[in-house]
Amino acid sequence: MTEKEKLLAGELYRVDTELAGELAACKKKCEEYNRIPREERERRNAVMRSLLGRCGENFNIESNVWFDYGYNTEVGENFYANHDCVFLDTNKLIFGDNVYVAPQCGFYTAGHPLDALLRREEQEFATPIRVGSDVWFGGGVKVLPGVTIGDNVVIGAGSVVVHDIPSDSVAVGNPARVIRKLTPVRG
Repeated sequence: MTEKEKLLAGELYRVDTELAGELAACKKKCEEYNRIPREERERRNAVMRSLLGRCGENFNIESNVWFDYGYNTEVGENFYANHDCVFLDTNKLIFGDNVYVAPQCGFYTAGHPLDALLRREEQEFATPIRVGSDVWFGGGVKVLPGVTIGDNVVIGAGSVVVHDIPSDSVAVGNPARVIRKLTPVRG
């Protein structure tokens, strides 16, 4: 298996020449995007469409924003990310429709082994993050590798999401835990 195949399979991998080139190209596009004035929405959207794996017709991602690869991130219709968000999309990072992300949120599919020897060998892993539709993330939320968040969910500001969150719920804290259920979305 190539390092990229290992990465996408959730196995330990190392950043080789191919992955390093893809990371560098993505960072360059992020820098370009972050320099485009907000008023130039068409130009901003064109750069973002060239970066993301998939996006709906209606989306808005504020500057500054950073991705690792870009092509591993998919956003649905009516996606909004406020300023200073980080999307470490080493593996798949998939958002449904009507997702709102407050400032300074982070979505981290990448991780490092607990074993110090493996870290010294520069081995990493990555597991997908999946977010349903009608989800709102409060400011400063961090979502860790392998998490699935259902539909119609609110994650409170400052929360660290380390486990799956079921649909129709509000979760807060570090680690985030469900504190109440919500009425399911109709239509």
